[in-house]
Amino acid sequence: MSWTDERVTTLKKLWLDGLSASQIAKQLGGVTRNAVIGKVHRLGLSGRAAPSQPARPAFKAPRPARPAATAMPAAPRRVVAAEPVAPAPVPVAAHQQPSVPVMRNEAPGSATVLTLGAHMCKWPIGDPSSDSFTFCGRRSSEGPYCVEHARVAYQPQQSTKKKGGATELARSLRRYI
Repeated sequence: MSWTDERVTTLKKLWLDGLSASQIAKQLGGVTRNAVIGKVHRLGLSGRAAPSQPARPAFKAPRPARPAATAMPAAPRRVVAAEPVAPAPVPVAAHQQPSVPVMRNEAPGSATVLTLGAHMCKWPIGDPSSDSFTFCGRRSSEGPYCVEHARVAYQPQQSTKKKGGATELARSLRRYI
């Protein structure tokens, strides 16, 4: 489709009459709304006689106020209380007084979701759907687990085949020769 002088004149007239780009595209036929918008911008037609908006009432009746929501009592939740764990005493030399109290949770399985701290082992113990589910809770070394559980979680990578010195070298060289 090409923009002939006749089609451009029709486009200008319809645009100044206030028709929308999609309405103009339907009347012209064979062009899209985006093609009409592009041509209008290239022609520099910015002013319109009347905006293309559906007729709206000048006064809009206010909506009735919503009734206040009544609070429904929620179903009681079962709260699992954590058993208090007495911290093991940490021996401190007489001349050294720690500035922050040191607490250690050395018994595995003593931490719940509510008592789990930042530097505690997060190794799960038991079935998560049971009431007796806990976490290890011992002091974590580097990462989320204590030393014992880190050994289980992070196994060194096992190589599946042994690389022979001379055989591997010959194989490598064959690739490049």
